[in-house]
Amino acid sequence: MTVPAKLFQQWLTAVAGGTSHAAVCRAAGIKRSTLAQQLVRGRVSLGTVAAVSRSLDLPVVQSLATFPAFADLPQGIKAPGQAELLSQISDVDLLTEILNRNLASEQGRSPDPVTLTPAPHRSSVRSWIDAIDATDLRQKLARQAAIAPQNLSAQISANRLNPELAIESARIGQVGLTNGLVATGFLTPLEAGWDPEARAAALRATPHSVLASLAAQRLEAMSRILRRVEDDSQDAQSVWENLG
Repeated sequence: MTVPAKLFQQWLTAVAGGTSHAAVCRAAGIKRSTLAQQLVRGRVSLGTVAAVSRSLDLPVVQSLATFPAFADLPQGIKAPGQAELLSQISDVDLLTEILNRNLASEQGRSPDPVTLTPAPHRSSVRSWIDAIDATDLRQKLARQAAIAPQNLSAQISANRLNPELAIESARIGQVGLTNGLVATGFLTPLEAGWDPEARAAALRATPHSVLASLAAQRLEAMSRILRRVEDDSQDAQSVWENLG
């Protein structure tokens, strides 16, 4: 997703004054050539807007809201639900919590708290989509975004989802509009308006049986991915053997 270059330049002038593009790029950690190419093409990426905002200590969501396509983002901020919060806890952290609880139960004590790794994790996009998908979110998203279902599935499987699709997914799922941007790594949980302790609190509040069921689902999904990778590797090896 992009924003018009003209609007970007107007915004940049408003927030950075007469600062040169070279100085802006250095502060934002982006290549000068990258910004120049985007301006020439007439479209500037949301990643560029976010990087410049962070370099100027501006709220990313508020910066995006200055562009018409994202004007409703601030009003669309909602606290994530329990399922969304759990979706942004990595497989390793989830399993560690289960093991800690089991060990604590055997020893008759309280479980050790898990220090959560930062969001997103290796399957955060798929986990978030699954958390908000009541029935046919993927099909609705593909239709509304005019994207082939297989292309959408490929993005989700690769743990990628462009900001436009993440926001549209949130609209369809009727959750906070910035929540999907956390799952994709475009925003940090704090930038999206999440309570810093929300994920840890959700993990502690979830019954052991629910965590075990969730872990089983995650492991099954991982197993399918690993099987595909192994099959592809075997097929490639067979081709090389036949060629040899």
